[in-house]
Amino acid sequence: MVKTQVGKLRAVSGRVIAKRMLMNLIALLIAVAFLFPLYWILISSFKTDVEIFNKNIAYWPRDFSFVPWVHQLTDNDFLFSLRNSFVIALLNMTLSTVFGCTAAYGLARFRTPGKKIIMLLFLVTQMMPGSLLLTPLYLMFTGAGMLNSYAAPTLAIATGSIPFIVVTLRPFFLSLPKSLDEAARIDGCNAFTSFIRIMIPIARVGLVTCLVFCFLHGWNDLVYSMTFNIKASMRPLTANIYKFMDKYGTKWNQIMAYGMILVVPVVLIFVSLQKYIVGGLTSGAIKE
Repeated sequence: MVKTQVGKLRAVSGRVIAKRMLMNLIALLIAVAFLFPLYWILISSFKTDVEIFNKNIAYWPRDFSFVPWVHQLTDNDFLFSLRNSFVIALLNMTLSTVFGCTAAYGLARFRTPGKKIIMLLFLVTQMMPGSLLLTPLYLMFTGAGMLNSYAAPTLAIATGSIPFIVVTLRPFFLSLPKSLDEAARIDGCNAFTSFIRIMIPIARVGLVTCLVFCFLHGWNDLVYSMTFNIKASMRPLTANIYKFMDKYGTKWNQIMAYGMILVVPVVLIFVSLQKYIVGGLTSGAIKE
């Protein structure tokens, strides 16, 4: 009897191990499929143009060439574009977080007339393409004298980032017990100090998620920066990739190096803040 139960347990454990191995193998194949383009960009940035256009595909550079990377890191135009990308991304992240987080808290905690209509408008705003807003925003910024500045693309990008924060953080604030607000009021906090001292620290997981995505919205922007910044010195990295395409051809190894520099900050952010991002996307999904 005991031997039979032991045999059954071994069979069950064997099936569990086999199932886990199969799932791990499937996950590995999916990871390889998604990461292979990134790997190809990386190795192509170290290849010469001759090797890139060679009929025989090489999955590893035969002759490493660091010229594309040296050219990027020593180019003044690249350094200016890198600065512009960071400034626009940081400004968008700060502006969107301040207004979006406070709006999400207000819509979650206070009685607001027309709350459902406001939330519907936020959802509709997220679905609107950026090209639809270019003309009215351009006229507004032209009249205000804000072209060729960081303010114009930052405000334009914030029109999409703020609704994203409100839609993301409002369910999170709704899931928090109201007894926290009541306890803070008893201790002498008003609505603002309760929000700053109690709610923000508790909502840090969802807040970090919004910070990351708002930074990426600014970092990846192309349309607004190209439209509102006519001067080449004010354009970010995404708008200057055309420099490597001229009448003599396309410099693919330099484009690949340029693309890797664009991707590296994104990868580092997601790797370092992975647990916060995953937790922030799932937190607030269920209201108890």
